[in-house]
Amino acid sequence: MSDQLELAAETREQVGKGASRLLRREGRVPAVIYGNKQDPQSIHVEEKALMRLLMTGHFMNSVVLIEVDGQQVRTLPKDVAFDAVTERPVHADFLRIGAHTTVHVSVPVVFTDEDAAPGIKTGKGVLNIIQHELELVCDSAEIPDDITISLAGREIGDSIHISNVTLPKGVTPAITDRDFTIATIVPPTVPTATEEAEDAAAADTAA
Repeated sequence: MSDQLELAAETREQVGKGASRLLRREGRVPAVIYGNKQDPQSIHVEEKALMRLLMTGHFMNSVVLIEVDGQQVRTLPKDVAFDAVTERPVHADFLRIGAHTTVHVSVPVVFTDEDAAPGIKTGKGVLNIIQHELELVCDSAEIPDDITISLAGREIGDSIHISNVTLPKGVTPAITDRDFTIATIVPPTVPTATEEAEDAAAADTAA
């Protein structure tokens, strides 16, 4: 289950572009808490604190307890917008949830046992990952950190579909209308004569 994170916040008295720019100059990030049949709540959080949570690598699929005005609000991060130039966070959206709210989350896929996959170890095949994350539906108290898929016994030409994956109890795919592909094992790439000639020409030029 994903860790439960904590984040301090303050109520945002003024909204609008001007107020948001002022907050960002002060090292704060405007944000909104919405959902659970309640009015949206405008807040702002410390940029450094938000960045620390983002750097955990599992921020978007973790429950975040936001402390605002002396009260804790249980939320799930839904979106963080970044400045295109500075890559600093400029806005965040949080979904207000209950203790056992059913949520839709994106959970990363982790592949293991490559050494036990004949298609990769002896056949020199390549793992072609199509879905780096899985869209899942589960209880907010049981969000998995990741979904681990073993490659043991896999050969070149094999495809791994969602039906091949054993999900944790109570966790289901968000996509239910098809048996979508998560990854395939493809033959090794063999350079063509043209590519080899281009590589040789490039080496001569560099020399």
